[in-house]
Amino acid sequence: MWKFQLDPVTAKRFQRFRRIKRGYIALLVLATLTGLSLFADFIANRRAIFVWHQGKAYFPTFTFHTMAEFGQKDEFGFDDLEADYVTLKATLKEKGGGFVVMPIVPHDPYEPDFNYPEPPPNPPDSRHLFGTDSQGRDVFARLLYGFRISIFFALSLVLVGQTIGTTIGALQGFLAGKFDLFSQRFIEIWSSLPFLYVVIVISTFVRPSFWMLVVILGMFQWIGITFYMRTEVYREKTREYALAARSFGASRRQLIFRHLLPNCITPLVTFTPFAVVAAISTLTGLDYLGFGLPAPTPSWGEMIDQALQSENRTKIWLAIAPFSALLLTLFLVTLIGESIREAFDPKQYARYE
Repeated sequence: MWKFQLDPVTAKRFQRFRRIKRGYIALLVLATLTGLSLFADFIANRRAIFVWHQGKAYFPTFTFHTMAEFGQKDEFGFDDLEADYVTLKATLKEKGGGFVVMPIVPHDPYEPDFNYPEPPPNPPDSRHLFGTDSQGRDVFARLLYGFRISIFFALSLVLVGQTIGTTIGALQGFLAGKFDLFSQRFIEIWSSLPFLYVVIVISTFVRPSFWMLVVILGMFQWIGITFYMRTEVYREKTREYALAARSFGASRRQLIFRHLLPNCITPLVTFTPFAVVAAISTLTGLDYLGFGLPAPTPSWGEMIDQALQSENRTKIWLAIAPFSALLLTLFLVTLIGESIREAFDPKQYARYE
């Protein structure tokens, strides 16, 4: 059994990162926002969090309940639709017999609200703090769910890309020879393919989805990190500690994962935040062009596309919301990346022999 353990120099670099306040605070803020987005269903949703009705408890966030279960009917007299929890809350408050706990924002990112005298989009008010879009949907709810999709799409894409790129780059540096030669030629050919055209061609035949986009973009995202990992492993495998480990009978797996990679982590950690920025920007751009996630998925790119349409250019709230969210997210990730790059600066701890 072997375990992954950071060398003392890398541990000092992480400690240095914690002392760089702007990056550390940005990491805490981004982690907090990401954590809150996991509970988006309890923050912005037209379904109630909890209902106590006639001595029975309901959890509508996870279960579909019809109007008939709460004695409701719609305007046409049907009761097989989903319960109207906002109306139910007002009814129970007036007549008693239970209570309803609603999310902070009682609107989801898909349901339109046409309870306005004028057609959407409608400006911000007490009902919709960020206003509604051209479909009558709550802008804040779409921002919140769009953030969750964007950040987890970026993390998934970077995880796939960096894992593949690190593995291939490490093998290139460690094995060298013909494997390095042929893999380099393949990378040069593969990197010349325009990924945007590939996405457009695939989108014409198959409806894109979250994981499909991760796979498609992951086919290109891994290339950049391979060059850095290849160079690092080439250099580190000639150091005395690597030669000593080999002389003591360390296997190739032990030599790569226990000795070489922990000492080659600097480019991986340094470039990962900037890869997250690129992934979020790529998804936003694809959604803006109409080749990203299918409608009605909450998407910052789709919101920006709405805001820039000629009939909506006077509806300033449609532009402020997605651009501000995108700017804040990319700013936080960039601060983290800059601080990591400063903390992992090789001039601070490098030892030349």
